[in-house]
Amino acid sequence: MSPTTSSPAITASGLRKCFGDKVVLDGIDLSVAEGTVFSLLGPNGAGKTTTVHILSTLMRADGGEARVMGRDPARDPDAVRAVIGVTGQFSAVDGLLTGRENLQLMADLRHLPRAEGRRRAAELLAEFELADAADKRAATYSGGMRRRLDLAMTLVGDPRVIFLDEPTTGLDPRSRRTMWQIVRSLVGRGVTIFLTTQYLDEADELADRIAVLDQGRIVATGTPAELKRRVPGGHVRLQFADAAALTAAERLLDGAARGDGLSLNVPGDAGIHALRALLTRLDDAGIEAETLSVHTPDLDDVFFALTGRPAADTASADHNTSTNDAAPTNNTAPTNNTAPTSNENASEQKESVR
Repeated sequence: MSPTTSSPAITASGLRKCFGDKVVLDGIDLSVAEGTVFSLLGPNGAGKTTTVHILSTLMRADGGEARVMGRDPARDPDAVRAVIGVTGQFSAVDGLLTGRENLQLMADLRHLPRAEGRRRAAELLAEFELADAADKRAATYSGGMRRRLDLAMTLVGDPRVIFLDEPTTGLDPRSRRTMWQIVRSLVGRGVTIFLTTQYLDEADELADRIAVLDQGRIVATGTPAELKRRVPGGHVRLQFADAAALTAAERLLDGAARGDGLSLNVPGDAGIHALRALLTRLDDAGIEAETLSVHTPDLDDVFFALTGRPAADTASADHNTSTNDAAPTNNTAPTNNTAPTSNENASEQKESVR
């Protein structure tokens, strides 16, 4: 993960969006530093995809202001589209075309000269480890290969900001980690990543900063470590060789609670001073622990504490009841506000960027 000292690539102030009587975004504020990964988390229906749609020009907000690389998505959408890429929840790859043809199609839509388009396609096929399958129809690709090709298509235009909406949904662990490596490589080149994900370990692994969105409002922001520190539940687990030592330690240490087997959970942080003090108390009392391990709250604990729902309840991307809030399926933002509804033919989907 990269430092967060650069200027904002994305800002939002008082962003609002309603569908009929349903308030989807209720005045949210965001600031995303350039060249970082920002992750927006929230339960289903929290407004994550709606936020992506507004910032990527797919939808107009009802109120508030936003800027993407200094441009206003509502007033200057073409300028925003020139610097962004969007990879939605569903792959926009055309299965009837080869991997190379999909990339060259995007180069044509970006109005790149033919020779430059071929060169760019070859570079991306090599970078995304698709060169061996470049001339095979994309319909024969595995899920991970299709997602890599989908992201490669987004990169044809060298975007400075990429919106990744649930980029690894449905992928196996190996493919997910490959995508993580690609994201890190992009950030290393100065690209800003705006990530929505259902996998909290993914946000923990990749994000420089996280915002938790619930019922249309930002309820917390911070680094993963900062958010974890807001949630109680950290403890030190001591493992003992026999029941006598366990009982003696339980009597000695206030608030300690027995765990599995001959273990004892002692509440507190994992700081060096706290650990040293704990071990000193045990030594002074003549009590020896066999092993010690530190347990801190994870983002699942943070998510539950902030939203009242476990992350497992958000195992699919959020969908609004409005048809206008369907997930974008194209790699660059179209000029209308409705995302294409078919993945059958990418050339029809992507023609809207012209």
